[in-house]
Amino acid sequence: MTRSKPRCLFMLHFALVFMSMPGFAFGSQSTGSKGGEMKRIAGGSFEMGCEEECPMDDAKPRHKVTLDPFWIDIAPVTNLEFSRFVKAKSYRTVAERIPTAAELPGVPAEKRLAGSACFSPAAVTLDNPYAWWQFVAGANWRHPEGPKSPDSAEKLPSHPAVHIAYEDALAFCKWAGKTLPTEAQFEYAARGGLSRKKYAWGDEFKAGGIWQTNIWQGQFPKTDLGEDGFKGTSPVKAFPANGYGLYDMGGNVWQWTLDWYRPTTYAERTKQGAEVKNPKGPPDSQDPSEPGVQKRVQRGGSYLCSDQYCVRYLVGSRGRGEPKSSASNLGFRCARNERP
Repeated sequence: MTRSKPRCLFMLHFALVFMSMPGFAFGSQSTGSKGGEMKRIAGGSFEMGCEEECPMDDAKPRHKVTLDPFWIDIAPVTNLEFSRFVKAKSYRTVAERIPTAAELPGVPAEKRLAGSACFSPAAVTLDNPYAWWQFVAGANWRHPEGPKSPDSAEKLPSHPAVHIAYEDALAFCKWAGKTLPTEAQFEYAARGGLSRKKYAWGDEFKAGGIWQTNIWQGQFPKTDLGEDGFKGTSPVKAFPANGYGLYDMGGNVWQWTLDWYRPTTYAERTKQGAEVKNPKGPPDSQDPSEPGVQKRVQRGGSYLCSDQYCVRYLVGSRGRGEPKSSASNLGFRCARNERP
């Protein structure tokens, strides 16, 4: 889970679309001049959300959604890809910027530091998720564990870029001639042609005895046994692709979508009694758990998800985060709509 508050509330969680772009062509796959390889998703109807297969009320009820064809990155944006964008645009992520006095009113200048939230549990408890995170000055996409950690573009080029705020993800997508996927596009792509399944790969958690995704094994949040081969992020193609040839649609890193978050979005849709076409989410956000904090939907879960606490690697489940927040398990992938 990536529950996060804006930087003005507390310092733990600091942290359109072009068809004429050169290098893109109709077909099953395409690699643009910027960003990563994409897959064309033909579009169609599917049942969005979940029912008995997941416990999250905000992902209920299951309802029918129809989407036009679109393109989506086959994997989350990697450190190597993000580094090319940073170099081309001289871009500084939210986590690399010193917060302004307006963002952190009442906080002295010497305590307004650039940085982001890193997973570092101070206590072995499931009662207080904020006890699992520490604000680390100097933590950002290039140095994900803090200023002394290795340069990720050099040491982890094929791992997903993390500590990415919503604003950062949008900036990359615009540079690449893309956008973020809607929540519906993400789930439709994640299902890979399967219907009413628990995971992006089917109903069997460890299909054929093989780990299908990068998540937590062991006692959460104390000990990750790394039985899937990784502690922390993994290279974006380390686990099998789903039915559409897409990687990391569940696990590894949380990923931003365009939609504002409301826990009642699906219930409100079903009250209308009609099939929903190309939904873009509600006009604004509301989260009763943190009133007044605007949030965007995140999808996919991360390497910190565990059946003891967060099972949001379930393909129909949802997450959310404040747009200026960033964390060591938060990344993104891009999408692109087809022009009629």
